[in-house]
Amino acid sequence: MKAVYCTKYGGPEMLYLTEVPVPVPGENEVLIKIHAATVTAGDCEIRRFDIPILFWAFLRFSLGLRKPNRPLGQELAGEIEAVGKSVTQFKKGDKIYASTQLKLGAYARYTCLPEKFPIHLIPASMTYEEAATLPTGGLNGLHFIKMADVQPGESVLINGAGGSIGTYALQIAKSMGAVVTCVDIVEKEAMLRSLGADEFIDYKIQNFTNSGKLYDVVIDVVGKVSFTAVINSLQPGGRCILGNPSPADMFKAVIRSKKLNKKVITEFAKYTREAMNELNMYSGAGAIRAYIDRTYALEDIVDAHRYVDTGRKKGNVTIRVSHEKHAKI
Repeated sequence: MKAVYCTKYGGPEMLYLTEVPVPVPGENEVLIKIHAATVTAGDCEIRRFDIPILFWAFLRFSLGLRKPNRPLGQELAGEIEAVGKSVTQFKKGDKIYASTQLKLGAYARYTCLPEKFPIHLIPASMTYEEAATLPTGGLNGLHFIKMADVQPGESVLINGAGGSIGTYALQIAKSMGAVVTCVDIVEKEAMLRSLGADEFIDYKIQNFTNSGKLYDVVIDVVGKVSFTAVINSLQPGGRCILGNPSPADMFKAVIRSKKLNKKVITEFAKYTREAMNELNMYSGAGAIRAYIDRTYALEDIVDAHRYVDTGRKKGNVTIRVSHEKHAKI
């Protein structure tokens, strides 16, 4: 089968397509025939090994000292091709989406995942490519909104709203009746307004922390704004979600939350089947949809990573995995 590996950590040109054996599922694993994957900012960070110092040593030893020791890719959609003898929750032919977590492996035609991993049946309303966007963007977006305890009529600002996480957080917040301001580059404004944004701020023109406006909730997906400035943008009793906190910000969050009438949350999302079931319900109710900017073939993975590296990605970039005998290899 075809799978994508790296010659070493670095730029998109380090990615290459190679032939490897189809994996065989263990007794507690499922073999997945992958139809779609995604390229997220997180995938590019792993490829470059642009990792926060807090996790640097652990991930370097886990993923490989000189290069990743497995195919990249953190989320996928496909169908169950085979199951191990102890698997009880899935069967051959089930159409699923999944997070590969640190096992990675989504940039391939097949992969094996433990049955206990976050794997869920695809919502009836979604295609493979749409469902592949749910594990990272959907689960994190849902987590941030729930941690913020967003209430109807509250003002919510999402900094970095135009990516995979922000677009889902926006839609879920709107479904809860919030008034949402999105911060990103102006090229993403039309897309964000089509998903329900009430207000938009182009961060290249205006720093939202200098506007004088206060919000009930600030969700900082990108983590490139001063911690103090973000906190000062909250109403009394407001909640701040740091989606990409540095170790220093995590420490400050504990100290400042005790001193101020404001809550700072740095808890990472839990990738659970229960949360995936909740996402399916949002999808079934028509409250969320996947915004796909571009779709690339697996053979064009270098171009896909190069595009995501530009920072211009709107919503999601997906990878179509072909299983046709005549597919380009």
